[in-house]
Amino acid sequence: MNSLHQIRLLQRRTFLGQSIRGLGSLALAALVNPSLLSAGETADAPHSVQTDKWRGVVRPTHFPPRAKRVIYLCMAGGPSHLETLDYKPKLAEMSGKPMPESFTKGQPIAQLQGQQLKCLAPQHPFRKFGRSGQEICSLFPQLGSVSDEICIVRSLVTEAINHDPAHTFMNTGTTISGRPSMGSWVTYGLGNDCDNLPGFVVLTSSGRGGQNQPIASRQWHSGFLPSRFQGVHLRGRGDPVLYLSSPPGVTPAQQRDVVDAVQALNGIYNQSVDDPEIATRISQYEMAFQMQSSVPGLMNISDEPAKVLEMYGTKGADGSFAANCLLARRLAERGVRFIQLYHRDWDHHGGIKHDIQLKAQEVDQASAALINDLKNRGMLNETLIVWGGEFGRTPMAQGNGRDHHIKGFSMWLAGGGIKGGITHGSTDEFGYNAVEDIVPVHDLHATMLYLLGIDHKRLTYKFQGRDFRLTDVHGNVVKKILA
Repeated sequence: MNSLHQIRLLQRRTFLGQSIRGLGSLALAALVNPSLLSAGETADAPHSVQTDKWRGVVRPTHFPPRAKRVIYLCMAGGPSHLETLDYKPKLAEMSGKPMPESFTKGQPIAQLQGQQLKCLAPQHPFRKFGRSGQEICSLFPQLGSVSDEICIVRSLVTEAINHDPAHTFMNTGTTISGRPSMGSWVTYGLGNDCDNLPGFVVLTSSGRGGQNQPIASRQWHSGFLPSRFQGVHLRGRGDPVLYLSSPPGVTPAQQRDVVDAVQALNGIYNQSVDDPEIATRISQYEMAFQMQSSVPGLMNISDEPAKVLEMYGTKGADGSFAANCLLARRLAERGVRFIQLYHRDWDHHGGIKHDIQLKAQEVDQASAALINDLKNRGMLNETLIVWGGEFGRTPMAQGNGRDHHIKGFSMWLAGGGIKGGITHGSTDEFGYNAVEDIVPVHDLHATMLYLLGIDHKRLTYKFQGRDFRLTDVHGNVVKKILA
């Protein structure tokens, strides 16, 4: 080996050795101070490793936002519009008589195939409420008391006639499982205003009457978006989040040390591979640690005045819909962006006259209380409230109940940017088909995003070579219901 070759070999070995020592020093420094690795990030980046707070990809918003957050009251099982928000005198006249074939021939029906289709009258009377004179079923007097705050939409249509795909369509804009839910899209687009709670929170409750249809966690999943955007299910009683509490003998300081060490190692790895799921892991470790102190305070409603508890109709965090509505207000106060409440047992294939009374008792007072409470706190004008199910019910009888129905059903909206005291759209005289100002689910989603300041056509995410969005290739903002 000549001398020139030896010199070159030594130089190469020196370079590699010094480089390895440099990487080792960087790793050690990162373990001591993880923020060193984020020094190159700019303030414009939507996610900062140092602050670990997702600030959204829609910055600034496409439109001036009318609302800061959404509270979605999901009546799981398909509440009958004919016993809640859409009175049909003609259907009452025709009760027990055959449903005109011109409405039903060749139309999709869930469980009434091959059966004689007879009209079933609305099972409870309706009343006019408020200055606006909106017609609402008499079983909902508390909702009637805030009728001038709400917009009733009577002309919704959807595409899926069975529960699970209908929930999937209402939540994700498609019947294909695995797509991001609307709460995930919203938090991806706008970020989270809260440092110690997730941006998307889900609460569930059950009651009496109707069939207790299961709810899959897929309905609040993030799909192909990074998993940091999926909804977090808080249980209304017991431990709100499983395994959130520290093991016996582990102090907060000890747990902080472990979290910091794990975060530093994950941060080093993320710098190498730039994997969104590692960023998610980093953020969720930190969020879980923060939630250990924030969630108990959220769930402890002993600081609520007695008159507030009485207004909602609850005595504490007991897992009821009423308690969850109060928790929704507390989550909204803390800056949570998207809050979704599921209340089950609205599947009334039989016994609808009796069972709808039970459901009204469970949701009427608390729904109205949520509106009034937010209004009293100056928060209603910045909070969009949506109430409704995955579809409606047939005007035709299924024994003494009603089958699933997708051709026309009702919901109500209130708060941020919604024109109160109006009814939008209508169904025909039997409540079968939406016939005026029809609102497909994609239009509902487009309108919700618009009120949050987002153009639904511009909030996209590239997956498998295609730009996806919540409204797919559809959707129009329903401007007639905007304030």
